[in-house]
Amino acid sequence: MSTQQSSASPPVCPVSATPAGYRYPLYAPEYAADPHGAYRELRARFGSLVPVELSPGVPATLVIGYHDAVRILNDPEHFPADPRMWQRGVAEDCPVRPMLEWRPNALRSAGAEHTRYRQANTAALDGVDLHALHTTVERLAVPLINSFCTTGSADLLTQYAWPLTFQVINAMLGCPPEIGERVAKGMAAIFELDDAEAGNEMLTTALVELVGLKKEGEHNDVTSRLMAHRNGLDDVEMIHQLVTLYGAGIEPLTNLIGNTLLLMLTDERFAGNVLGGSMSARDALDEVLFEDPPMANYCMSYPAQPIMIGDVWLPAHQPVVISLAGCNNDPAIAAGDRTDNRSHLAWSIGPHACPAQSAAYLIAQDAIDQILDALPELRLAVPADRLTWRPGPFARSLAALPVAFPASPPLTVA
Repeated sequence: MSTQQSSASPPVCPVSATPAGYRYPLYAPEYAADPHGAYRELRARFGSLVPVELSPGVPATLVIGYHDAVRILNDPEHFPADPRMWQRGVAEDCPVRPMLEWRPNALRSAGAEHTRYRQANTAALDGVDLHALHTTVERLAVPLINSFCTTGSADLLTQYAWPLTFQVINAMLGCPPEIGERVAKGMAAIFELDDAEAGNEMLTTALVELVGLKKEGEHNDVTSRLMAHRNGLDDVEMIHQLVTLYGAGIEPLTNLIGNTLLLMLTDERFAGNVLGGSMSARDALDEVLFEDPPMANYCMSYPAQPIMIGDVWLPAHQPVVISLAGCNNDPAIAAGDRTDNRSHLAWSIGPHACPAQSAAYLIAQDAIDQILDALPELRLAVPADRLTWRPGPFARSLAALPVAFPASPPLTVA
């Protein structure tokens, strides 16, 4: 693969050469219902780089080739993550804008700005005590399980995975429940693309209160460590670091837990072996991070100039989106058994790789272990083919995960 820049007039995007300027709609329900089928068809038609729409009228290039993705993710000079030039031409009420727009944080910055924010976030997250975090997950999981274990049925997304993730992230960030509830509602509106602008406003207002609260005293939590970092983040920057941490925590972790539980309840390689003890929840997590990562398409960048990847020109200031799911399942790198294989791109790689991988693995694994230990006869309440996936260009998430089990007495709270 070759990468080069053009000093001549911007070339015509190759997408315009496709019939009627075709772009695949990543927001369509058909994509959510069968993304892997879509990747196969798109790969056969376009190869590694696919013309897509993130929402109606919002063009982007989706990267579904593993090797091209690795090259792009490791080349922030040519593929910076700063979207400010792009968003000049995007309406304020565009449903995907809150997910892509510039914020003063590591995820949406480049160069020295990115380094400054990344250092502060990494230091704050490195201070998380993983042993204490394990205890926190267990402490918060038990009352949630007790809230439905006597009934014999539950939706593991709304009654377990989401509230548990929400409460654990709140604990890590030192956020009181009343503020965290508004944070969660705002984040949900942004991810669902349901009045994302109002969700953005709700989220920001709640985080202003959290930052103000943390100024009142010293605390041993991620928010306080961010505020105390030597890079001296101001209040506005603090809010946007917290947006990133919540965004990378609540929705993706909820989906990771849900997708992994679905795999374990439907795939005999896991359904029999995990509960029997010969395979761990970690093995199932790794399978999901390959096959159905919670963020299927993400890691956006915005080339500052037209740039060539292979024999395809990418236009300047238009989103280049990495399909983490598509790349992980690229036939060029696909192999059989993926047990203990963690070469997937689900956490991204390069300068924007997730700095909280250890904590995320621990939370997801502990959440799964807790529910399976408490309810070992858990089973799907409906046939797997009747489950529905929420539409949207970014997340891979179930609408619900209904389960049934023999009614059990409440667990003892330690």
